[in-house]
Amino acid sequence: MQPLHAGIRLDGFFERLAQAPRRVLLLDYDGTLAPFHRRPERALPYPEVGPLLKRAIHRCSTRVVIVSGRRLADLRGPLAWLPHDEAWASHGWEHFSAAGERSGFVPSAAAQRQLQVAEAAVRELAMHGARVERKVASVAVHWRGLAEPVADRVRHGVERAWCELDGTLLEVLDFEAGSELRARGRNKGDAVREILAQCGPRDACAYLGDDHTDEDAFDAMRGRGLAVLVREELRDTAADVWVRPPHELVSFLERWCECGVTA
Repeated sequence: MQPLHAGIRLDGFFERLAQAPRRVLLLDYDGTLAPFHRRPERALPYPEVGPLLKRAIHRCSTRVVIVSGRRLADLRGPLAWLPHDEAWASHGWEHFSAAGERSGFVPSAAAQRQLQVAEAAVRELAMHGARVERKVASVAVHWRGLAEPVADRVRHGVERAWCELDGTLLEVLDFEAGSELRARGRNKGDAVREILAQCGPRDACAYLGDDHTDEDAFDAMRGRGLAVLVREELRDTAADVWVRPPHELVSFLERWCECGVTA
């Protein structure tokens, strides 16, 4: 585990965690708790993660929140595998509460029309093996697993198809082996801020994520908790700490549980 800023003291964070009246652990899924897989339904969490999250919830008074870019419908598999209290899906546009209630937000009619146009413009890329995914507020094109020349063809096709869409309504976000066109108005940072608004000044919070789409969440954590980049290779990031999966990720969760054990 490597601090990325001079002012970050991991020991100090874990000392505060041990004394906190409440603890909140916010977690991305793909690339963070589970290695990427071309077929998302086969992206299984690292074996140690489930038991550690169960321990965090039941023995360490931790509120565990999954914050994913997946559609809620596609997140149900991971939610069945992982102990958790609630979940945010589609980059903060869909919510699944601790009571099992589903709710969400809807993009403007103009943004929805633009997303429909954007989806139609990239559908033909599926012929090259790309996976085109429509979510409640975005369209994503995945090229994971494709040979490099084919992946480049898909990437350039996406750039051409989306280059003239309304940037005031939509924004393009690149992620690991893909690109997503998303309605403006919400992102993972909004989900994090809503959780943090329910926390007190002495509560201890951390967000763990791997991709560029997690940077909004890292920004939202600034001054409120620990932002942790989970990734094999370091990149430019607003995170406070870098951990490599799975071993350093597991070590972080183990230390969280050790510091948070209640009597």
